Amino acid sequence: MAVTQTIKVEPTHPAVGARVTGVDLRRPIDSDVADELRAAFTRHAVICLPGQTIEAGHQVEFAAVFGPVDADDRQMDDPNQTQSRPGVMYVSNIREDGKLIGVLPDGEMHFHSDGMHRDNPYRATTLYAIKIPSHGGNTLFSSQAAAYEALPADMQQRLDGLKGKHVFNYNKTTRADMRTDPNETAFAIHPLVRTHPDSGRKSLYLSRLMTHSIVGLENAEGEELLLELIEHCEKPEFVYSHKWTPNDLVIWDNRCVNHARTDFSADEPRLLRRYTVSEPA
Repeated sequence: MAVTQTIKVEPTHPAVGARVTGVDLRRPIDSDVADELRAAFTRHAVICLPGQTIEAGHQVEFAAVFGPVDADDRQMDDPNQTQSRPGVMYVSNIREDGKLIGVLPDGEMHFHSDGMHRDNPYRATTLYAIKIPSHGGNTLFSSQAAAYEALPADMQQRLDGLKGKHVFNYNKTTRADMRTDPNETAFAIHPLVRTHPDSGRKSLYLSRLMTHSIVGLENAEGEELLLELIEHCEKPEFVYSHKWTPNDLVIWDNRCVNHARTDFSADEPRLLRRYTVSEPA
């Protein structure tokens, strides 16, 4: 007889994020559990399932609850020498034979949303903690919906119809580096305000790291407006700081959440496994 899993959802911040317990992802995810996970995801935009001792296949099954899991984005060898799977990415500062085993290895990373530079951005990102430094390396999550809702009505009206140009180069982690790289190639144009298809909430869609400019306002006026909005989005009342513990599994909604990384010691290993969920083409 199947054992019923009793899910508990506890908010971690007034604006964004929740801790979800009572689920063992080594077991098959039935339809009731899947519905509860999706409901928590829609309501909180970031959910953490702590204490999950899982392999890559379990993470893929979990990610599939929320949509199509990317299989052709990137493939890396598993640092634990288990089976390599399409679509996996390791975020790590660990080097073997002088070469990085992952991407985005060191230090602070400015706020951004995964896939802003794509015509079809990632719907969600899952990240599983394998090795975590003793201090730093927190992930900050900013609610773009709460930030939009806190704007004055006249600013909301001003943003209606405006679009942003979003750029990305791998392993660039600050706005200055991202904007000045002469090899900039990947970019996309998206509205600055988007409506979430499930919650119905409007949210800002811009970030410090990846939003290069406002289309039609590529001048001092546009930069002033963009920086004003960026500073607004990063206010503490909209931001949850997640301090990682090994075996944490976190999923966040790239449609309405930005994330950033705090600095950490390069002398301590940091290793997380990443799978993304795509929007339909």
